[in-house]
Amino acid sequence: MEPKVNYVVVGAFVVLLGALLVGVVLWLGKGFDQKTYDRYYAYMEESVTGLSVDASVKYRGVGVGRVKEIVLNPDNPQQVRLTLEIERGTPIKEDTIAILDVQGLTGLAIVDLTGGSRESPPLEAKSGESYPVIQTGPSLLVRFDQAATQLFTNLNRVTKNVDALLDETNREALSQLLKDLATLTQTLTANKQRFDEGITNAAQTMENVLKASKMLNEEMPFLIDRMHGSADSLEAMAEKVGQASTAVGSAVERTKPDVERFSQQTLSEMSALVAELRQLTSTLQRTAQQLEHQPNSLIFGRTPPPRGPGE
Repeated sequence: MEPKVNYVVVGAFVVLLGALLVGVVLWLGKGFDQKTYDRYYAYMEESVTGLSVDASVKYRGVGVGRVKEIVLNPDNPQQVRLTLEIERGTPIKEDTIAILDVQGLTGLAIVDLTGGSRESPPLEAKSGESYPVIQTGPSLLVRFDQAATQLFTNLNRVTKNVDALLDETNREALSQLLKDLATLTQTLTANKQRFDEGITNAAQTMENVLKASKMLNEEMPFLIDRMHGSADSLEAMAEKVGQASTAVGSAVERTKPDVERFSQQTLSEMSALVAELRQLTSTLQRTAQQLEHQPNSLIFGRTPPPRGPGE
């Protein structure tokens, strides 16, 4: 006779076992993750293609959280708002910057946090904000695209400038310049020997200058000593001249009464003597003239003048 099976007990056991398995799975999936997370906002102005919810958030390459939500910014549709869950205790500072980064060749994007200096204060939510807002920066692809765009812009500008520079007139001027340079090169080649001689002479002159400078440095102390000696001699001469000047002044003071007496007495007598000498000279001149005309007057005396009519 076959034993009877209690299907109710079997069913209950299966349900209980299934619930237990589900609990174990949930416990294994989340039970080990007992970390506490803080939420932050990050506003991206570039495309977030390749970034998905639950994408990794790394701080200097170390995983510190995940992307919780990706939506357009309600206040600015040109921005994408990322909600980041980051482990509590991660040093998120005011100068921390969030940048999109692509992992390898898969094209999957993550959020990489950089910056965060020691002196910067911790990032906190400002008035009117639900969560603190992390600053964002351009990704490597955006920077590369901007650099390439700028490079192409500069190349285009350079091309236009070159086209404007190499017009017909400038080409003719450039051709003439090249011809002049060729002529100058030929002239320099033809006069190479002269240039070499000039350089040699210049080197010799410089060597002579150096020798003269060396000799001057050697003779300078002797010349300075001689100059000092000459200065001492000049000083002694000046002292003697001063003494002589003082002596002359004293002599003048001593002879001053004699000079005054000479001026008052002797000069008047000399004036009278000079007058008498002038008179004597005049008499002698008249006598000489008379002797010249009448030499016999020296013996017979002066001839009286002839008498007039009736005398």
